[in-house]
Amino acid sequence: MQMPAVNECQVDACAYNTDHSCHALAITVGNSTHAECETFFRVSTKGGDPSATGHVGACKMSNCQHNVQFECQASGIVVGYAQKDIDCLTYAPA
Repeated sequence: MQMPAVNECQVDACAYNTDHSCHALAITVGNSTHAECETFFRVSTKGGDPSATGHVGACKMSNCQHNVQFECQASGIVVGYAQKDIDCLTYAPA
């Protein structure tokens, strides 16, 4: 199984975001009730592997149509703002 890529991250304030690209090796999505990016955090420096594209390592949103046994099956995802929250915008309720 291939981990889906984070095709775009619209959250410039994230430590792993550089030029709308996620550079965390793997992110976690969801807290079982909300499709938030749980890997997001804010610091003054940038982190992650600058040569890597972020991927979805785990998804706790069992009610998403892309979720099979807590693994994301989407071809790729977009992370961005849903009001004040930083969410997986690819999330689709089953």
